[in-house]
Amino acid sequence: MTATLNVLTAGYVGPRTASTVTLLRDGDTLVVVDPGMVADRKLILGPVAEAGVSPEQVTDVVFSHHHPDHTLNAALFPAARYHDHWAIYEDDLWTTRAADGFEISPSIRLMATPGHTPEDISTLVDTEEGLVVLTHLWWSADGPVEDPYATDPEALHTSRAAVLALSPALVVPGHGAAFAPTEHTPR
Repeated sequence: MTATLNVLTAGYVGPRTASTVTLLRDGDTLVVVDPGMVADRKLILGPVAEAGVSPEQVTDVVFSHHHPDHTLNAALFPAARYHDHWAIYEDDLWTTRAADGFEISPSIRLMATPGHTPEDISTLVDTEEGLVVLTHLWWSADGPVEDPYATDPEALHTSRAAVLALSPALVVPGHGAAFAPTEHTPR
């Protein structure tokens, strides 16, 4: 079984900031990753509707980390379970669990990837094209080589090496278009 991936909006950083927001589908599991800041909520809801999904059908939301630019629009998905580095939240239930290795569905799992923050996680998705990693280890294909906001630059580089060791076919970064890693990808 493999999942499908739809980048709803590619993020950016500059005078204005938006997160990359992604929809994953694995059977009946519908996951939105990093529903954060965007210029207009229609940039999330429009592509979700075009994918034939209503916000109420989304089963899970993943936060790569807790910065507002990655979480601001989480409430758009009222029936979802919410995943972060240490728990699952659903209505008034807080279930503590480590994210590393947690399986949301047979083709979607989480990986601890600290560096930008100590709590960062990445979402690993098995697709027909190969492994896709949704992560904030890179803002875009160019890095930056050194994340100016990283709380632990050494951990960031270690996490990047761990992700690249998985030989992903594609990386979906926190603030840019998806890219295929190369030997020039910042480590």
